[in-house]
Amino acid sequence: MAELFNRVDSLVWGAPLIILLLGTGVYFTFRLKGLQFRQLKLAFSLIFRSDKNQGEGDVSSFQALCTALSSTIGTGNIVGVATAIAAGGPGALFWMWVSAFFGMATKYSEGVLAIKYRVKDENGDMAGGPMYYIQNGLHNKVLAKIFAVFGVSGALWGSGTFTQVKSISDALTLSFNVPVIVTAVILTIIVAFIIIGGIRRIAKVAEKLIPFMCILYIGGVLIILGTHLSVLPSVLVLIVRNAFMPQAALGGGLGIAMQKGISRGIFSNESGLGSAPIAAAAAKTDSCVEQGLISMTGTFIDTIIVCTMTGLAIVITQANLTGLEGAAMTTYAFEQGLPIALIGRYIVNIGLIFFAFTTIIGWNYYGERCMYYLGGLNSVRIYRMIFIAMVAVGPFISLDLIFIIADIVNGLMAIPNLIGLIGLRKDILTETNAYFSKDVSDLSGALQEETV
Repeated sequence: MAELFNRVDSLVWGAPLIILLLGTGVYFTFRLKGLQFRQLKLAFSLIFRSDKNQGEGDVSSFQALCTALSSTIGTGNIVGVATAIAAGGPGALFWMWVSAFFGMATKYSEGVLAIKYRVKDENGDMAGGPMYYIQNGLHNKVLAKIFAVFGVSGALWGSGTFTQVKSISDALTLSFNVPVIVTAVILTIIVAFIIIGGIRRIAKVAEKLIPFMCILYIGGVLIILGTHLSVLPSVLVLIVRNAFMPQAALGGGLGIAMQKGISRGIFSNESGLGSAPIAAAAAKTDSCVEQGLISMTGTFIDTIIVCTMTGLAIVITQANLTGLEGAAMTTYAFEQGLPIALIGRYIVNIGLIFFAFTTIIGWNYYGERCMYYLGGLNSVRIYRMIFIAMVAVGPFISLDLIFIIADIVNGLMAIPNLIGLIGLRKDILTETNAYFSKDVSDLSGALQEETV
């Protein structure tokens, strides 16, 4: 079975999908004139501006971002980076950066369409995401349903349950000797309590946990970097050089380094998958462009900051040469890099627990919205019971098989979403140009009034 899934994974994540993902990001980067670089400062400033949380919606823009980050900052940042470097070498980190820089333009575009085409469900809550902008903007119900089916599959069997639950179980066993069955029971109860509360409860949990766990984890890596400053330049050179070595960049189709770097980067930041716009659609805002700008900061935080921290720690301590895999490799890096090894182990494993937990609750919401699109409110209740069951069995699944399944489902989600983005490119460009033209006009008017 593992061999069969490996073949399917290689087929899904072959050259066509990688080209489609990067190509979409490159296209929007050029058509939007590098908006992800030019407007990054504005994007971060919008996150904390309370006056921008006006308009219809269920949660603040900051809460919507945290909900999206809760699903992206997970095992991909700790386990995914380690597996990418183990398979493709240090150069895989470079390709994660490439996918993220172009992915920011894709994530922006998803956020724009999420707000533009969102609707209200039977309870008065916002419902949005690729299934809605594909149906209402592209007028293709079949493609919209295909995305929704893959979205539910991703939540139940991919990024939403198995990968996260298994990682939490392994971390608790390694650091605290907690039996697997105990983890399964406690985690299932906590997840059930939170997801039954809906998007508002999920958002409240996310906005409290996300900042805390990022500060804890990044703080640990900064100590490692600070104590290894002398080797940091050579490590950066090694990463870039390895990314373009013939055996890394060209071997195995497009190359192991490129394939693993891009696939793990997408697994981590989800740019192009279509998951983040589901959360963005719930934001209280009257501007689709502003929410798009806020959404793209998620990719920057997830990959450019958090994944980079993990990758640098691994390469600096040469943990990638130990033969270890997944969380064990990252744990080794922190143990070797920090002055007190025990602290390093706890930072990684506690971080992994929180990262994975928030991903579970974030992806549950994505699956709920996709299920609502397919079958209405009654189907959501059934979905929740199945989701809780998947959380319960997750700790007993093989880690290798889990990541292969998640890769496959993520790739299948991306295809209809990217088709939707490309098909609605005029909407994205029109909204963007109108917003920034208005801002320029408002600024000119204000300057004229001051002059008078």
